[in-house]
Amino acid sequence: MGQQSIRQAARRAALGEQAQRRRERAERDRRIEALAVEVLTALEERKAAIADCEGRAGLALQKLTADEGLSRAEAAEWCGGELTKRMVATLLRGAAPPRERPEKL
Repeated sequence: MGQQSIRQAARRAALGEQAQRRRERAERDRRIEALAVEVLTALEERKAAIADCEGRAGLALQKLTADEGLSRAEAAEWCGGELTKRMVATLLRGAAPPRERPEKL
């Protein structure tokens, strides 16, 4: 085998190895990208679920304070000490606007 043939064979082998590494990196990048999308999707779903739950809690607190006449502190107390006054205020702010009541005659 001549010197030129040896060089060509070595060059083909090197190019083949480089091509293989590029394919492996591209496959790895695709896997990483898919997993990153999965993480971000789960976090957005969590954010939406939290917003929904907090909205429902706020509406219930609104009913406790507006309809049942409890103070915010009393409402927090009725919730078994799970809420602080600050949390009650935050949840009430995030709730939908209070439903309109008919005017008293």
